[in-house]
Amino acid sequence: MNYSDRLRELREEKFLTLKEVASNLHISRSVYGKYESEYEIIPIKHLIAVTNYFNVSIDYLFGFTKNMHYSDIEKEADRKKMGSRLKELRKENNLTQSKLASILNTFQQVIANYENGKNLIATPFLYTICKKYNISADYLLGRIDTNTLKNSLINISKGGVNEL
Repeated sequence: MNYSDRLRELREEKFLTLKEVASNLHISRSVYGKYESEYEIIPIKHLIAVTNYFNVSIDYLFGFTKNMHYSDIEKEADRKKMGSRLKELRKENNLTQSKLASILNTFQQVIANYENGKNLIATPFLYTICKKYNISADYLLGRIDTNTLKNSLINISKGGVNEL
């Protein structure tokens, strides 16, 4: 996915050890170390905790933007917003649940569960969808109300500042 460098930089900028960060996140040092090295993928729950701890956006951590944080960001994901935004994205791109599931190499029922707000989207699926369809991870999760990545593309096409 490509978040390990930014995680390490954020920790080192604050002169923190792996153990200190892990302790503050209430996880073991070895688990956090595996996240930072991308040996294991960060589950959404921990991804949100990490971004809240370092006061950065998921979009920044994923390398989608140079903006470290958004001014009006919610601390938690909103399953209802996530579900409706995923469904909206799918319809805008003329995708069925089955087609999106195929793209993500999962089952249609998994997509249905996301859209119904039963489950938060898995981190690898979040990353893939956001990268492929140029949508903010924080927006898709309902943490912000504007798809900042889409706005960046509009600015690029109009000759504005290239944010990405």
